Amino acid sequence: MSMTMSPPTSPPTAACCAVALPHSRRAPSVARQVSERWLKATDPVDRVPDAVLVVSELVTNAVRHTCGPCTLTLTVRDGRLDIAVADHSEELPELRRRSDGDERGGFGMGVIRGLGGQIRLVPAIGGKTVHVLLDLRSASGPSPER
Repeated sequence: MSMTMSPPTSPPTAACCAVALPHSRRAPSVARQVSERWLKATDPVDRVPDAVLVVSELVTNAVRHTCGPCTLTLTVRDGRLDIAVADHSEELPELRRRSDGDERGGFGMGVIRGLGGQIRLVPAIGGKTVHVLLDLRSASGPSPER
């Protein structure tokens, strides 16, 4: 696993963390730990658990549905977090999965949407990147006026 981080400047306008993850069952756990630690240090907001859940879903999908390593990139800019997972499979995930109720899995994209994440797929030759844009200043959190 290799990791690069750029520390936030004062005041933070943009910060980035990139982690190369091996194709293993431990990759989602490592991604959750790195993401939580980095997000709390970079932009400590109450949406960190939501962001970590999105990271977990995306990295788990990369491990389950591809054969190679993946790269997790987190970018915080202007109160928004771009969570990107790049892998080496050109097969695009189904964003609107229909389930008859007896299948395992297939709920991750729905969970991400339920958290307010905007999903964008970027296909490329030899792989793809799944981006989720998450507003770190949630409407359900405490308002600044309080």
